[in-house]
Amino acid sequence: MDQRGIIIAVLIVLVMGAAFFSMAEAAYCSINKIKLKNMAEAGSRKAKKALRLAENADRLSSTLLIGSHVMKILACSLATVLFVQGLGYGDSGIALATVVMSVVMLLFAEISPKCIVREAPEKWAVMTANAVSVIQLLLTPINFLFGLWRKLLARLFQPEQDDSLTQEDLLTIVEEAQNEGDLQEHESDLICAAIEFNDLDVKDVLTPRVDVVAVDVTDSLDEIELVFRNNTYSRLPVYENSIDNIVGVIHEKEFYNLYYNHIGTFKSITQTLIYTSPHVKISALLKQLQSSKTHMAVVLDEYGGTAGIITLEDILEELVGEIYDEHDQVKEYYRQIGEDTWQVECDMDLDDMFEFFGLEDEEDYDFITVSGWVIHELERIPKVGETFTYRNLEVTVSRSDARKVSEIQVHVLPVSQMESEADQKEV
Repeated sequence: MDQRGIIIAVLIVLVMGAAFFSMAEAAYCSINKIKLKNMAEAGSRKAKKALRLAENADRLSSTLLIGSHVMKILACSLATVLFVQGLGYGDSGIALATVVMSVVMLLFAEISPKCIVREAPEKWAVMTANAVSVIQLLLTPINFLFGLWRKLLARLFQPEQDDSLTQEDLLTIVEEAQNEGDLQEHESDLICAAIEFNDLDVKDVLTPRVDVVAVDVTDSLDEIELVFRNNTYSRLPVYENSIDNIVGVIHEKEFYNLYYNHIGTFKSITQTLIYTSPHVKISALLKQLQSSKTHMAVVLDEYGGTAGIITLEDILEELVGEIYDEHDQVKEYYRQIGEDTWQVECDMDLDDMFEFFGLEDEEDYDFITVSGWVIHELERIPKVGETFTYRNLEVTVSRSDARKVSEIQVHVLPVSQMESEADQKEV
C-alpha cells in the first residue's frame, strides 16, 4: 500500500472514531436514567457501568469532547496533507480539503450517528460503555485539569440553582412518557392525580351544606327509613336541633338491623365522626380518617357551623376518578344541544368546565363551582335568560332560583368572530 492509501485508511479510521464519540455523546445526552437503572437492576453489567458514567456527567462530557475534537483535528490535518501533497493540488488543496472534510464530518461523524442513536439511546449507551470507560481512564490527567477549570468557571459565572425536581417537572415527565407511548392515558391520569393530590384542600372536594342529606335524632325510624329508601347513600349524618350541630353518622346496614330485627338502639348505632376545616389538605384528612377508622368528616366553617361533609370516597375519587356502584345515577354535567352549544350543570367544578372548553384559568377564584363563577361574572344572582361573554364563550342562564344558578347554556364562538367583535370595539 502506498503513502496515499495509508493516509486514506487512517482518515477512515479517524472519521469512524469521530462518529463513535458523536454517537456516545448523543446517547448519554438522551438517555432515560430510569430505564437505564431498570436495566441495571435486571442484572446488566454494562448498564451498571453506563449508569455510573452518566452520573458523573462533567467527566463524561470532557472525555467525549476531547476524543471527538482530537479525531476531527487529526482527520482534517491528514486530509490537508493528502490533498496538498498526495494528490498534488498545491495551495488550492487546503480549501478543497476543508470543504470535503466539512461535508464528510458533518454527514458521517455528526448527523448519521445522532440519527441512529436517537431512537434507542439507552441501547447505544450500554453498547459503548466499556470503550468509553477505558478512554475515560486514559484521559484521567486531562479530565482532572478540566475539572479544576470547570470549578473555577462555576465560581466566577455560574449562578446558584436548585436541581431538585418540582411538581411541574414531574408532570412534564409524565406527559412526555405518555406522548412516547410508555404510559397509557389512564396511567398518566392516575400519576398526575397522585402528584397533584397534596394541592387539594377539603373545600375543593366537600359536599356543600345545601346538598347534605341528614336526619334529626328526634326523627322516627320510619322517617329515617324513608330517607334511606329515597336516597342511595350507605351512611347518613345525624344532627341535633340543627344541621349546624351534626353529632354522628348512622350506617344503612346497622340501621336496618335495628329497624327490622330490633338489634341495638338508635343511640348505639350512631357512630362518632371527626370534624375538619375547609382549608385542611385532603392528604392530611385521609390519614385522619384512616387512623380513626371513620368514613366521613364534618367540615366546619369559621363560625363553627356546618360548611358541608366529606367522605373517604370523595377523597379517593380525586385519585382514581368517579366511583359508581350499581345504585348510583351517572350525572351528565355536559349535554350538547346544538352546534357548538352545550348545556352545563352549574354544580360541577369550574376547573373541569374550563378544561372541557379548552380554556386556561388565569385567575385565582375563591369559589370552585360554575354557579359561583356565573354569579361572580354578573355580580348578582341572575335571572333566567341573562347573558354574558367570557373569552370565546357566550353564556346564558337557563335555570336558577333565588339562591344559586343551576344550569347554563354555553355557546362556543369561532375565533374569527371574536376577533371581528374585538376590532369593532376598538373602532
